[in-house]
Amino acid sequence: MLELNSNEIKPDSLTAVEVETLMAEITVPAKKFVRLFDYMERIGIDVPAVAASVELRPDRIAALAPEHALPALQYSRLYKAAVAEMEQLEQGLVWAAGLGGEAFELMCHCMVGARTLRDALQLAERFDGLLYPLNGYCVRLLEDPSLKTVRLSYEIEVAESETTLIPEDWDRFGSGLTAARASGLLVWHALCGWLIGQALTSAELRVDAPFLNQNYHDSLARTISGPVYFDAGENTCSFDRVLLDRRVVHTPESLLDFFKNSVYHLIAMDRVPASTSAAIKSLVTIDLHDGMPSFTAVAAMLYMSESSLRRRLQAEETSYQTIKDEVRCQVAIDKLLNEDSRVADLAELLGFTEPSSFVRSFKSWTGYTPKAYKDMIEALGGK
Repeated sequence: MLELNSNEIKPDSLTAVEVETLMAEITVPAKKFVRLFDYMERIGIDVPAVAASVELRPDRIAALAPEHALPALQYSRLYKAAVAEMEQLEQGLVWAAGLGGEAFELMCHCMVGARTLRDALQLAERFDGLLYPLNGYCVRLLEDPSLKTVRLSYEIEVAESETTLIPEDWDRFGSGLTAARASGLLVWHALCGWLIGQALTSAELRVDAPFLNQNYHDSLARTISGPVYFDAGENTCSFDRVLLDRRVVHTPESLLDFFKNSVYHLIAMDRVPASTSAAIKSLVTIDLHDGMPSFTAVAAMLYMSESSLRRRLQAEETSYQTIKDEVRCQVAIDKLLNEDSRVADLAELLGFTEPSSFVRSFKSWTGYTPKAYKDMIEALGGK
């Protein structure tokens, strides 16, 4: 199964003081890469080929300590490549509401053009209704005028004995229905928050499947900051009704960034469940060549006053400067590893007056110089 959770673990070689400074990079432990490799092998996917397509070597990652921290962006690329291979099996994607698949992306293109969250969810319901015979899942918005909350229903049927995506020799065999239904709700919870640039309030998950274990329950509850119930007789995510009238703050351009690193965005939401911050990150990444927008411009893009935006960021224990640094870190890592960008070019793109200033900032974000970071990651891919 595809794991979305992250760990707050940093490179083993750093001192305690250095770890305190590493707030921008989001990491995933090596054991989650290994688990994904193992899952792919069990369902018949060519693991070395998929890993090579994202410049990773499974044997080198397996040799690392289980908790060794690796970039979440690399895990996101591996996840997306794995989903592409699973789609070739011509079976419905049972995990995470089809995240990373073609149908999920087409649905999001429909939703991002909506004016409000209510409009977006109604479009999603129509889209899923058309494709239900093919993908086997659908979402429905359930409103009761007498209640202050609404429910978003995510329905999926999983026949474990009839799909190769749940192999019998896998340690999660027998709990596939729970994982499929809960992970689908989790993705919809995150996607709704991302669309409106605000974390869903009064959130609650009701999973129509058996209890798996306490760790899984606690992980879900921690992610949504609310209660989770199993064997609930319905598969729904509840949240405040007023959020349905919030404007969709994203654009087709920011949606493309979401698709490119969708798992990264979800991991970031798990790490810090703050959708306003996530929305700002997507908006300021659209065109870095024109420089980072001002705080005033960002507030206008989110359809709120500067004071309201400042209060939201304070509630999320962050600031616009911190967000800008996190965006710079993410973009720098992506271009350094995937586009072979030069330090001087990255410094100019990210608004640094001197390459040396960029190098110092990069080391404060990751614990490594750009060259050392690139060498470390390339070593895992056999270069």
